[in-house]
Amino acid sequence: MEIKQKIESQLNEYPAILYMKGTPQFPQCGFSSRVVTILKRIGEPFAYVNVLAEPAVREHLPKISDWPTFPQLFINGELVGGCDIIEEMDQQGELAPLFEGLIWPEEDNA
Repeated sequence: MEIKQKIESQLNEYPAILYMKGTPQFPQCGFSSRVVTILKRIGEPFAYVNVLAEPAVREHLPKISDWPTFPQLFINGELVGGCDIIEEMDQQGELAPLFEGLIWPEEDNA
């Protein structure tokens, strides 16, 4: 699958997805760690892609999103922002409402 199609597929499949360095359990940069801490506190589910393990995604996502740095949080396929924007939205009470009513795909039990 072409990388652009792969990214578009991820954005369409997951209502909330964080492109980050590392994993939520083991963030590999301070900015990713700060965003994960906020998202865990909100308590809503989110998918993630470790861009350190996916170099093609790391290279191409900034071209698609027009955002140069990581992490990048998308909700319903739209870029919400990076660390500073997420922190500001959280402080102003604007982030958590974006997660309300998100519909997650059913898990495959295969």
